[in-house]
Amino acid sequence: MRVLLPLLMLGSVAQALYFFLDGTSAKCFFEELPKDTLVVGHYTAEEWDDNTQSWSKHDGISIYISVDEIFDNEHRVVSQRGQSSGRFTFTAADAGEHKICFTPSSSSGRPNWLSVLQPNGGIKLSLDLAIGSSEIESTDKSKLADISQRVRDLNARLLDIRREQIFQREREAEFRDQSESTNSRVVRWMFIQIVVLGITCAWQLSHLRSFFIKQKLT
Repeated sequence: MRVLLPLLMLGSVAQALYFFLDGTSAKCFFEELPKDTLVVGHYTAEEWDDNTQSWSKHDGISIYISVDEIFDNEHRVVSQRGQSSGRFTFTAADAGEHKICFTPSSSSGRPNWLSVLQPNGGIKLSLDLAIGSSEIESTDKSKLADISQRVRDLNARLLDIRREQIFQREREAEFRDQSESTNSRVVRWMFIQIVVLGITCAWQLSHLRSFFIKQKLT
C-alpha cells in the first residue's frame, strides 16, 4: 500500500499521526524531500494489554526502521532497529522521493494480526515526523546549550592548563638560573682553594729549602 505524506515547501513541517502494524509486515510512507533537508522522526510503539484494557509499550517490542531513496535505485540511507520508543534522523542527499518503512516485532506472544476476532491485534505506532531545520533546532536547543557549556568549560580548563604550563616554565627557568649561579660559585670557590693551596705549598717548600740550607751551613 502506497501512503504519501504531504510536504509543505516553505518552512519546517511537523507531522504527527498514528497507525496500526499487522504482524511483522512493514508499513511504508513516501515523502518527497528537497536536497539537504534534515528529517527527525520520533516514534512510540504500543501493544494492547488485556489486563489494563489499554495500549501500552513494553521492552519486548522492537521496531526496524529503513529509509530508501526511490530515485537512486532504492539506495538505503537509514537501517536501524530500535526499542518500543526512539528516534531516527537522516538528511536528504538529493531531491527526490524517499520511502520510510517501519517493521514491528514483539516477544509478548499475543496475536499480532488485526481481524474481526482480534480488533486490538497488531502494534499501534505513533509517529512524530519533523521536516526542516527550525523544528530540529527547537527540539535540540537544550542539547546544544549543554554542548556549548561543555565547550566553554573545556576552553576554561585549557586556559588553566596553559597558565600552569607557563608557571612551570618560569619555575624551571628560575631553578636553572639558581643552579647555574650555584655551580658558578662552587667553581670559583674551588679555584680560590686551589690558588691558596698552591701558594701555601710554595711557601712551605721555600721555608723547607731555607731550613735545610741553614742546617747544612751549620
